[in-house]
Amino acid sequence: MSNGLTNAAASNQKLEAVRKVIETYKDKQGCLIAVLHLSQEIYGYLPEEVQRLVAEELGFSPSYVSSVVSFYSFFSTTPRARHEIKICLGTACYVKGGKLIVEKLEELLGVSVGETTPDGRFSILIARCLGACGLAPVIMIDDTVYQKCEPSGMQAILDGYKD
Repeated sequence: MSNGLTNAAASNQKLEAVRKVIETYKDKQGCLIAVLHLSQEIYGYLPEEVQRLVAEELGFSPSYVSSVVSFYSFFSTTPRARHEIKICLGTACYVKGGKLIVEKLEELLGVSVGETTPDGRFSILIARCLGACGLAPVIMIDDTVYQKCEPSGMQAILDGYKD
């Protein structure tokens, strides 16, 4: 079986899974967020074809679904990396050097905030507060919080995520 057929079969399986989610939730009022959330779990993000399918099946315009997806930061229209780096830029973290950490990570990874490295390993995101103000500046990679970070320590942290 060629890679193209494998990818097409996987895509069809994912679309069928999304259709099942829609069927389960379509008669529940306010189901759009739940359907989008579960669809994103299936795909890892919300490509345009999934947004169109959700809109069509739930009776919304594609532009409405797109506006909901773009409004909520937990939805993504591009594939996310294996490891998401969230840099806190709340007041305490910003004042204590959060912006310098952003700049260092962009330099080390070669991508800007909101982008994913070409190898799919890391995405850089901004958080407005991670709730650890007394430990500022902080970053969070996946579910691990790193406290009192310094730009000079970023490479060592990244090295811990070699897959």
